[in-house]
Amino acid sequence: MTVQSPEMLERIGAARLVPVVVLDDAASAAPLAEALVAGGLPVAEVTFRTAAAVESIKAMSARGDMLVGAGTVLTPDQVDAAVDAGASYVVSPGFSQAVVRRCIERGVLPLPGAVTATEVQAALAEGLEVVKFFPAETSGGAKAIKALAAPFGGLRFVPTGGIGPKNLAEYTAVSAVLAVGGSWMVPRDEIAAGNFDRVSELTREAVALAAA
Repeated sequence: MTVQSPEMLERIGAARLVPVVVLDDAASAAPLAEALVAGGLPVAEVTFRTAAAVESIKAMSARGDMLVGAGTVLTPDQVDAAVDAGASYVVSPGFSQAVVRRCIERGVLPLPGAVTATEVQAALAEGLEVVKFFPAETSGGAKAIKALAAPFGGLRFVPTGGIGPKNLAEYTAVSAVLAVGGSWMVPRDEIAAGNFDRVSELTREAVALAAA
């Protein structure tokens, strides 16, 4: 029995990319969502790194045509705040049993970080089939994912951290990779400056690159 929604995992896998968003002002959330959808990527992981996260998730999830998740979630209370705001999935940088279990209680997809065999086994013990691999590049990159995937058949990864246009193909070529997280198509400075046309352009380029 899986505790991770097959439908949600399928949607993330179909997107192939998960934009990791840091928003300093919730007023940027709606135009950013529009820019991502226009660029062909109706997905976003809004990180809890700023005070604007909750309101931003509310604004983006209210559209109804986006898969909106919360990132950098460290506590069960943050899970509650994210879910109450409309998040459909919750991403953590590391593995927290308490966070995973609160996600399951609240009926949302948990996507905890795991970069070691011990962390992977902890995730599997909770019934998970997909984990975040973070920080990807400094944790061994695509080679490390291949090595970890070997003894854990069926486990899928969403690598994030240090991935961009130059090394994206290394990750998408790995069969155990469900999708790739990245922030290069949603630059924090461009969002802050209101350059949403540029975000759409970068998103279109990223989508094309992921499909290549």
